[in-house]
Amino acid sequence: MGVDIDEEGGKSITEKVQAFGGSMTFVKADVSNENEISTFFDIAQEMGGVDVLFNNAGVEVAKSLLDTSEEDWNKNIDVNLKSVFFTCKYAIQQMKEKGKGVIINNSSVAGLVGSFSPAYSAAKGGIIALTKALATDFGQYNIRVNCICPGAIETPMLERVIKFQGEPSEVRERRLKNYPLARFGYPDEVAQTALFLASDDSSFGNGATIPVDGGFTAK
Repeated sequence: MGVDIDEEGGKSITEKVQAFGGSMTFVKADVSNENEISTFFDIAQEMGGVDVLFNNAGVEVAKSLLDTSEEDWNKNIDVNLKSVFFTCKYAIQQMKEKGKGVIINNSSVAGLVGSFSPAYSAAKGGIIALTKALATDFGQYNIRVNCICPGAIETPMLERVIKFQGEPSEVRERRLKNYPLARFGYPDEVAQTALFLASDDSSFGNGATIPVDGGFTAK
């Protein structure tokens, strides 16, 4: 099952999955709204319950502390952090009944180091702390909870952030100096890490925070 507020994008992904012989059910929902979260987990329960949850919803708050409004802060926390709390809550209820489960939370290197957007860093750091708390609390039920911290990944969100910071080519050149691999990452590279964490190949991994950042946080 895929869940997103973007109905057109969700249908497009569903068609791509089906074109490769897979199956997917798309549900339009706002993950910052607990009532809508509850509804799509009811649908998941009717389909057999949740085995793996990948929390990948997010919005950027490309603003400095002094430019961040209360509205900016609330939207950032609601989408980037509150959604993770409640999706984990409803998923774990179903996973406990099954006696197993895997949760992968997508955070950011901004949760590990300071960034130009303190509101975004606060939310992403909260995801890391939440991951550790849940891994500690629910490991006894054979539920593993881990966290991925991507660096700059070639996505539309990255492009928007770069444009906010100045002339795009100059910003790219400046930011690339912080990446030992001398490039930004690609969505597939994050997806492969998520697949590893979802599989039995990582069966003893619990409470981990894994940077996928080309060495950004190694410096």
